[in-house]
Amino acid sequence: MSGFRNRIKPRIQDWMMAFMSDLRPETVAKLSGDVLEVGFGTGLNLEHCPPSVTKLTGLDPLVTDAIGDRLSERIAAVPFPVERAQLRADDELPFEDARFDCVMTTWTLCSIDDPEAALAEMRRVLRPGGHYVFVEHGRSDDARTAVWQDRINPYWRRMADGCNINRPIDRLVAGMGFDLVEMNRFRHKGPGIIAQMYRGVAARSDSAGT
Repeated sequence: MSGFRNRIKPRIQDWMMAFMSDLRPETVAKLSGDVLEVGFGTGLNLEHCPPSVTKLTGLDPLVTDAIGDRLSERIAAVPFPVERAQLRADDELPFEDARFDCVMTTWTLCSIDDPEAALAEMRRVLRPGGHYVFVEHGRSDDARTAVWQDRINPYWRRMADGCNINRPIDRLVAGMGFDLVEMNRFRHKGPGIIAQMYRGVAARSDSAGT
């Protein structure tokens, strides 16, 4: 069963996440230097990387070769080296402290089992002065919508392979040693319970230590 899941999930993920492609360019454009992408998926962000990116390391818990030539073509089309690792983000990452200039997640924090642990590791490997760039969906500011998110979330998690629709992304990021430099909250297309977006840039907080 796990082998079948590893083959079919990347194909479904590639198709579904393409619906978010209009939000990728503005987010990915903020990257530069040596980048760690947590939740690399099927490489949909690669084509939007600016010339300032010099290298990208992509982490994902699933093997994404199941989409075949599409992933290889996406990697071959960018002018910088791309390294991939099959790793969980909420485990200890095999990188030294302050290794990366930027860290990025796109619709990733919703499905990580322990987002606090993942953010702590992202902060550890981010250099001082570097930025964490993200676009995520999460908890609504509207109390009525948030109530429905809480009610539906247990069922949604089972249907959507661990995705959570009610996580307060801004509070999670700020609570794990980051200062929010930019934060844009908006509703995207689709049902309100899953369309509440958080797009932002965060920097390592000096007060949180190293």
